Amino acid sequence: MRRTVSVFLLVCCCLTQRAPRLGTTIENVGADPWALCYDSIDNKVYCANFYGASVAVIDGATDSVIATVDVGGPPHDVCYNPTNNKVYCAGDSARVTVIDGATDGVVANLAAGDGPNVLCCDPASNRVYCANSSSSDVTVIDGANQSVIATVGVGSHPMALCHNRAGNKVYCAVFRGDSVTVIDGATNDVVAIVAAGNGPRALCYNSADNKVYCSSEGTDSVIVIDGATDGVVATVAVGLVPGALCYNPTNNKVYCANFYSDDVTVIDGATNSVVATVAAGRGPRALCYNPVDNKVYSANYHNNTVTVIDGATNGVVATIIVGGGPVDLCHNPSQRRIYVANSTDSSVSVLRY
Repeated sequence: MRRTVSVFLLVCCCLTQRAPRLGTTIENVGADPWALCYDSIDNKVYCANFYGASVAVIDGATDSVIATVDVGGPPHDVCYNPTNNKVYCAGDSARVTVIDGATDGVVANLAAGDGPNVLCCDPASNRVYCANSSSSDVTVIDGANQSVIATVGVGSHPMALCHNRAGNKVYCAVFRGDSVTVIDGATNDVVAIVAAGNGPRALCYNSADNKVYCSSEGTDSVIVIDGATDGVVATVAVGLVPGALCYNPTNNKVYCANFYSDDVTVIDGATNSVVATVAAGRGPRALCYNPVDNKVYSANYHNNTVTVIDGATNGVVATIIVGGGPVDLCHNPSQRRIYVANSTDSSVSVLRY
């Protein structure tokens, strides 16, 4: 009897630890799927299709496209605001389209700057921020009434945004200005400009240590900024042409995708030191952290794969073939799925774990 129980427990353990795998592929979501976000209230995934000038709405339970929303021009980014259950889409039409998460209808088209290309949301203040690459500013949107409440000059060609919850500040990576502009979330004033190497590309926030990380494309490094003082506390050498970043709060690690060296650098959040360099596929382009199974997913653009990294050991636990040109990822915890936007074949791959 004891042997039977032991075998049963072993089988259950193996089932719960099964490696991530390809579940299905959603075809024909729209031309050039480019960005993804997840609506946690309605269990939907929104996929911005750049050449399709649309956002496809995917049912998180069935993995079927249930709506296609016209956004007037090629969309660059989408983000979800759980405070008001709205999805925001930034695109070449110099506007931000606001989509209702319940009905998937467009509820507003808000004038932004020229070349809106990236978004971030602060649910606590119910504000959405849109970086406009050509007009060198950030549009601040009030999520309560869908109105533009400020336009903040940040510098030439803003590329990335992230929010610091502890200090209620928004950080904007300014690619051609070689800096990070810091915006006060309460007043919308610029409170600091931080030197960030050459060609700052991406940002992420470490909530445990109140630090902001900025990848510097031209210097093959990650700049670490103190979230309290906005001073640079470290410059960490990484791989070639670093881009995407993500944070693992379980193990207090930051991951940096290095596009030309085909690897992911793992940085200890406490010490700002490199603890591992993990071989990924060719051209790692996007990263996503899954807190349910403590894994990091790397979408590799040039060989159409996703590398899955164990958050505790830094080992590769799976390499999954997906569609052509994967460029973005998002997580659906309700169904234990990771969605992959495949830019060159108009599909979304659905990974299960």
